[in-house]
Parts: sequence; structure tokens; C-alpha cells
Amino acid sequence: MASSSLLPPPTFANKHHALLHPHGARHRLIRCGAAPTDGGAGDELLSGALHLGRPDPVVATVVSDTGTDGWGDLFTELKRSLQADSSDPAASDAASIGAGAGAAVPDGLLSSPLAGEAANANAALVVPDGVLTSAPDSATDGVGAAVDAIPDELLSALHLDASSPAVRVADDALSRMEELTAGMNEAERWALFGVVAVTWLYLTARPGVLSGAVDTYVFAPLQQALDTLLGRRSLKMSDFVVGERIGEGSFGVVYSGAVVPRGGPAVEERAGRAKTKLQLDDRYKEKVILKKIKVGTVGAKECGDYEEWFNYRVARAAPESCADFMGSFVADKTKSEFVKGGKWLVWKFEGDRTLGNYVTDRGFPANLEPLMFGRALRGVDALTRAALVVKQVMRQLVTSLRRIHDTGIVHRDIKPSNLVVTRRGQVKLIDFGAATDLRIGKNYVPDRTLLDPDYCPPELYVLPEETPTPPAEPIAAILSPILWQLNSPDLFDMYSAGIVLMQMATPALRSPSGLKNFNSELKAAGYDLNRWRETTRRRPDLQILDLDSGRGWDLATKLIAQREKGRLSAAAALRHPYFLLGGDRAAAVLSKLQLTK
Repeated sequence: MASSSLLPPPTFANKHHALLHPHGARHRLIRCGAAPTDGGAGDELLSGALHLGRPDPVVATVVSDTGTDGWGDLFTELKRSLQADSSDPAASDAASIGAGAGAAVPDGLLSSPLAGEAANANAALVVPDGVLTSAPDSATDGVGAAVDAIPDELLSALHLDASSPAVRVADDALSRMEELTAGMNEAERWALFGVVAVTWLYLTARPGVLSGAVDTYVFAPLQQALDTLLGRRSLKMSDFVVGERIGEGSFGVVYSGAVVPRGGPAVEERAGRAKTKLQLDDRYKEKVILKKIKVGTVGAKECGDYEEWFNYRVARAAPESCADFMGSFVADKTKSEFVKGGKWLVWKFEGDRTLGNYVTDRGFPANLEPLMFGRALRGVDALTRAALVVKQVMRQLVTSLRRIHDTGIVHRDIKPSNLVVTRRGQVKLIDFGAATDLRIGKNYVPDRTLLDPDYCPPELYVLPEETPTPPAEPIAAILSPILWQLNSPDLFDMYSAGIVLMQMATPALRSPSGLKNFNSELKAAGYDLNRWRETTRRRPDLQILDLDSGRGWDLATKLIAQREKGRLSAAAALRHPYFLLGGDRAAAVLSKLQLTK
């Protein structure tokens, strides 16, 4: 008889587990007439029920009357499983034998006695556990078990190795999910999947509840530990020498400076031209930018603390978008520019000129051309070169804004003087004292705003004035996606970016007085740039914006607009045709190739 006509061993064992495993006994079938070796009741019963002989072919007689509850079902099932397929000749012969003759049993079931009992004709016949148990061999194979839930076709399509740790972890997660949903019907499983998908989308939507939690509870402590290990959280006043003053704001004064090398020259008083020459002093190899937070100015200390926090935050979330922040220190005595108890912030020196310094120069935008493209562009006219410089600056600015907006941060003070231009032609954001993190409500007070009227949008506030005071940070973080979708606070910065574009592209707006006149006329025109162009009494030079079928002008009109009239976000602005042409990128690549040659 073909062995396939037998009841499959796993089903056989699972249905009659209690009968085939009496008190953990070894599974045996006793030949007819053989004396049981241990006198077990189960063995005697099975011995009487299965009259097993070994004629050729081997035939066993299955008796249905066992007299014991449960065993009748077993033998009925066994008899049923031994019924042969009519297509099998051996099975047909067995089927032709009457009920009294019995059913043929294959040699695989009636294996020979153990080696030690071979001489004893009446020895017990031992059935291997593999026949009676349901666990396949692969259950003990770690690799085989690890890929059961993931189809081989999918692994092949993704070029993944079934034995890789990532695949095994994913398979384990899928297996656990299957276990959790084992008792669910199809509708319940889809409902669970929907809930999980919606939760995931909510947690990853701007401003990023999930990423913010990871940053707060994982990356921030790691950064603090690393900075402490490297000594960046233990800076001292004696570590630096102060150079010339670069600029001044409402809450701070910015200086050039340098790190005093260990074992190097003593810090000396520098005055007059000596400060100017600090950048040329070969004794100081590591140059820095120092910002002194004003002492005694209302709000200055709070602003300095926020600026430090945001520099660490942006350094983790978007390091390409901000200056390289080194840390802070508090002056331990009053000396020269130092005031005891005053806080100082420190950045690596990447450039001491801001976009504002370049824009107010009469040579703009040609003075930025070597920085943006590595050299002066050739083969194009002056107007096109100027337009490429403006576009390259705007591309970098809008890209940086998109990065910080994706983390929930709104700068709130975008203007040329807060954009440093590095020696490599990178445009980076500085001065985060007015920034706010609307993911957790950091530095946000509903009825207070910090703004420069020349660059501030008409709504004045990053969120409506009726917005309540933020709750505790965890609750604020959970609610932040709703707040962000309802109010789009990132559009505050985008208006300021539009003013920067107009100022760079229009020579008449590069002076403070010209910019103030522009804002006055724009307000009278209802913040509609097209109406302003039609009604202005001046004749501004808009050639740079009118190039390429006016794509630059179209972008400006979509940035300088009322919030409710479709002002573009940073992500949407980067998809505007003005940037999609990519002429500035091509010019930068070609210039670098020429320099390489």
C-alpha cells in the first residue's frame, strides 16, 4: 500500500494525543501474542485490539470493539485511514479482503523490533516519535522558522538574504502580529490595520510627534553626553580671545574671536587695529564667532537661553542649515568686553559676512558670484549671471527653511543680516533668539511677537492671537499636528523669504529707505504684489525676476501674499518652476568641473 493512503502523522497525533501519550509513555504497537514489557494498560489494550502478524504481505486486523472510552474513536479513525485508493493495486487487494481478514498495514508502520530485541519474535514494535508528533524538522531550524512569514518571492525581489538579522526581526514581528490577530475575522483585521496606519501618519506628520520624541528622549541626551565627553559643555572665558565687533542686535553683540591653544600664548588685551588683525594672527589657528548676550537688557537673558537651545536642536535636526555651534560659557569676571555673569555663545568661524553685508554692497550680486559658483561665470551675460546668483541664494534659503519647518521650528526673523554666507558659498541661518518650536510650544507666547517690521508678514503673529497658551510639552506635542494643519505657522517665514527675494532682485530695495518705501506702498496695495507693480510711482528694475518668462516674479507674488490667499510653503516653493529649471545648479557644477581641469 502507498504510504500516502495513511492518515497524515500530524493529524493522527493531534486528534488522539491523550491516547497515544499515556503518562508520557513511549509509543508502541504490540504484535499479536507478544507479552507487554511493562504491563501498561494501554499496551494490553492495543495488543488485544491490533492482531498484528507478519505474513507476506504484512496484514493487521483492526478490531473496533475496544471496550474502553475513546479508543473506539481511535480505531475507527485508523480503519478509515487505512482504506485504500482504488487506483492503487495493493490497496485494491487489501480492500477485497473481508472485514474479518483485516486491512493491510505498510512495513513503514510495522518496523522491525529494536536491535536488542531482534532475536525475540514476541518483542514490542516501537513506532518512532516522528510518526506520531506534529512538529516538523524545520521547527528546530532557526533560519527556516525565521522566514516562514515572509514569502521567498518577496525576499528575492528585494535582494534580501533569509538569514540576515533584519529579515529575521521583520519575520518575528509579522509572526507576532499574526498571533495577535489570530482570533480576528477579516473585517476586524482591516479595522486594526486602518487604526495603525492612521496613527502612524498622524505621528509622522509635520511637525513630527514621533521624530520629536526620539530627539528629546534619545538624541538630546546622547548629544549632551558626547559634548560633555569632548569638553564642549565646559567652555571657559579663558579659552577665547575676543577680536573686532562684527554686528549688534537688540539682545546681543557679535565679535570675531579665536580659541586660545593649550600651552600657547597668554590671552592679551587687544584694542584698535590689533582686534582687526586677529583673523590674520597665525598664533590662533582656530577662529570662532562670539556673541555676548547683553546684561541688564530686559528679555536678553531669556532670548540667549532660547538661542542656545535652538542651536543645539537645529544642529541635530538640520545641521546643514545652521552655523556650527560649539557651546556657551559664562564670564567669571569683568574684563574688557567680558562682564561677570554674562553669557557668551560660540560658533565655529565659517565666514564673518552675512547676506546683508553683500546686498548693501554696490557690487551685488556679482560680489557673490565667486562664492556661489567657485569662479566668475563665463559665456553668459551679466543679467543672467546676476539672476543665477539670486536663484542659488534663494534655493539654499528655502531648502533650509523646509528642513527646520519639518521639525516644527519657525525662525520668525528671516532677513539678510541673519543669513551668514560661508567661505564655501553656503547660506546658513543664524540668530535663533526669536525662533519658536511649535511642536512643544517652546518660546511661544500667544500675545507677544518679536519681529522686524521690514520683513514681517501682515498677520504679525506666527499663530492667531486667540491661540491659547501651550499646555505641558507632551500634550502640546500630541496636539501639534492639528495646530500646524489649521494655522500653517511656517508661512510666517515664507513671507520674509519673499521680501529677501525682492530685495536681492530689485536694486531700489537694497537700501533701508528703499525697503521701507516698498513696504509702505505694498501695504497700501493690500499686500498684492501685482497691484503694487501697477500702482507704484517708482519704476523699479525687475529684469532679474522677469527672466525665463517671469518665473521669478511669479514666485515672488506667491510668497508675498496674504496667508489666506495661497502663500506657498517651503516645500511647495521648491517645486515652483523657478527652481525646477535648475540653471543655478548646472552653473555650479560646470564651474567646479572647470576648476578641476
